[in-house]
Amino acid sequence: MISRVFTSSILGINAYLIEAEVDISLGLPYYATVGLPEGAVKESKERIKAAIKNSGYDFPQRRIIINLAPADIKKEGASLDLPIAISILAASGFIKQDILNDYIILGELSLDGKLNAIKGALPSALCAKEKGLKGVILPAANSKEAAVVEGIDVIPVKTLSEVVEFLNEDAAIRPVEVNLGNVFKAGALFDIGFNDVKGQEHVKRALEVAAAGGHNILMIGPPGSGKTMLARRIPSILPDLNFDEALEITKIHSIMGLVRENTPLIAKRTFRTPHHSVSDAGLIGGGSIPKPGEVSLAHNGVLFLDELPEFKKNVLELLRQPMEDGDVTISRAVVSLTYPSQFMLVSAMNPCPCGFFTDPSHECLCTPAQIQRYRSKVSGPLLDRIDIHVEVPAVKYKELRDDFESEPSANIKQRVNVARRVQHERFDKKGVHSNAQMKPRHIKIFCDICDDGHKLLEMAVNKLGMSARGYNRILKVSRTIADLAGSDNITPAHLSEAIQYRSLDRKVV
Repeated sequence: MISRVFTSSILGINAYLIEAEVDISLGLPYYATVGLPEGAVKESKERIKAAIKNSGYDFPQRRIIINLAPADIKKEGASLDLPIAISILAASGFIKQDILNDYIILGELSLDGKLNAIKGALPSALCAKEKGLKGVILPAANSKEAAVVEGIDVIPVKTLSEVVEFLNEDAAIRPVEVNLGNVFKAGALFDIGFNDVKGQEHVKRALEVAAAGGHNILMIGPPGSGKTMLARRIPSILPDLNFDEALEITKIHSIMGLVRENTPLIAKRTFRTPHHSVSDAGLIGGGSIPKPGEVSLAHNGVLFLDELPEFKKNVLELLRQPMEDGDVTISRAVVSLTYPSQFMLVSAMNPCPCGFFTDPSHECLCTPAQIQRYRSKVSGPLLDRIDIHVEVPAVKYKELRDDFESEPSANIKQRVNVARRVQHERFDKKGVHSNAQMKPRHIKIFCDICDDGHKLLEMAVNKLGMSARGYNRILKVSRTIADLAGSDNITPAHLSEAIQYRSLDRKVV
């Protein structure tokens, strides 16, 4: 007898529909899975067999052929355990076949028939909606994540026998529902904010400009000056996520199994901080079937690289393409996948090997050659893609003991939101969402400056030793500064502030 169950598997950040077909025929006991199954799928035989027996059903001692269609795409993951088991039970006559075509079924089986959490629940729920199915049946631990998708029934189950009873209409299971309003309300809350930071007012201003325009930023300062502390508070001033952005972030985290049971939707901008020993595959993504790396996990959020020169140079160079394009393509012999990677790069470094080149309280023992060699670990082309370089001096004792409370993140965020709305209206239907993403043609249209501004830029390039490669970056940042000031035109004052944020373009003396 033949039976068919709908399930799904992940390719990139999206799920595709799979038909798990089972044919049970007379013959010696035999079990084979076809359709390009990967290791976890091949090993599912013993889990499925034990789960069926320990759930009180007879496992057929016949010839069993399982086909996973489409057969030309590799299938991976243990989430195919449950649909295969259900298809075997249906072919054996334990389950009515009428209702099987209404749902995508997913779940990893334990030997006692209990269901474990799976990866990719959200993309699978979206696939069910796209294909016009009634809903999904999946482990209860993943039900809230899948219930984010409206218009389908999400049936939470804990054991194989529960699934059988539901499909035979012997037991009713109430679909899970999620209040998205509460999810986004919780996502707007932060445990830390800029009111915790003493001093560093000019650095906070630079971070506000970076957040308002989506600019990449590099902080240079001695150890203990607060670079990491400041970086961790950047998400608290970034604009709130909309539903589409939150959905895309959650899909990426879902396929990596990083969505918590009580967090159905990631409604906060992510903050990823990989260690400087990270490999190229860990940062960009990779594997025989490519998985997303840190640049994709930071999508629509912040990627923080502390101690930037300590990262392997070849790893840093890989950042250039995703920073420029907003996505990363990983090609293998069998498949080529593209993952989104529209992130804000925040990085930090010491000014010299010993860290005290700019600190008046400590003597720097580094020579100019050592300082130049240290800074050259970060290549010019990578620095060219970082719009803002800001120096972070050591905090003075007077500022540390001051009881004055700094401006809270909520106030800064309001100004950032206003500037982002201006940019949204400016770039409507132009394929650009922030000033940092402007191409040369956009800069020419939206960053026009007066004669005094041109003279100021000429002075910056020729007299201050500033590199010409920062020209477009200065214009982008000055456009954001003008937006924060509510100005339609870029004035010399806006250009002057933007020029100050290119400290690494100046020569080391």
